[in-house]
Amino acid sequence: MAGAAAVLAVQWYQRTARLTEVKVTVPQLSELTFAVNNDSRQVAWQMFVETVTRVSTQPLASDQGVVREALSSMYGLFATTRETLKASRPTATVPSGQTVEYLAITMLNQALRPFLSHWHPRLQEFERAHPDGQESEWPENAACRAALREVQRDIHDYAIGFARLAGVREAEALIGVVPAPRSPGAGDDGGDRSSSGGRLTAGEPRVGE
Repeated sequence: MAGAAAVLAVQWYQRTARLTEVKVTVPQLSELTFAVNNDSRQVAWQMFVETVTRVSTQPLASDQGVVREALSSMYGLFATTRETLKASRPTATVPSGQTVEYLAITMLNQALRPFLSHWHPRLQEFERAHPDGQESEWPENAACRAALREVQRDIHDYAIGFARLAGVREAEALIGVVPAPRSPGAGDDGGDRSSSGGRLTAGEPRVGE
């Protein structure tokens, strides 16, 4: 037993000894100190790649793109984030800092989940009522796109946070997009942060499952 305890102690020390502290500004919260090691840097790098290669950070002009595809991409980010966290080893916690898992889960619960839960049922209702209709005819199309721009700004900030945790240099240049200034009274246009139900189309994970 003493030997087993010693091995566990050594493993814990090896993991925590490599921990370094990084300060990251978390959207909707504040600047927090994160403790990262080689394992968590790898997770942060994966999260950075996922966030910057999707519509989650890339702009969707008012006269371009398809909102349905944007929402599906957001669902993909939600699902990939969960799978990445489930497959990775939890970061050793220390009293002085948060972990990369905290940043990723906060992104899911504070940014992605509220947006998807609010807008997906509304778009799906229109699609069911107008199977041959154009998305541009959806009365809430402009409001949804405005809410999408706001959540993209949040995801952009999370992406920069993941980059800092992963040790990525010149992350803004890699993203290649500077988000538009946040609209006054953002979140008051119907894109609230409340949860809502809604049956999903085939292939899309249900938020919260």
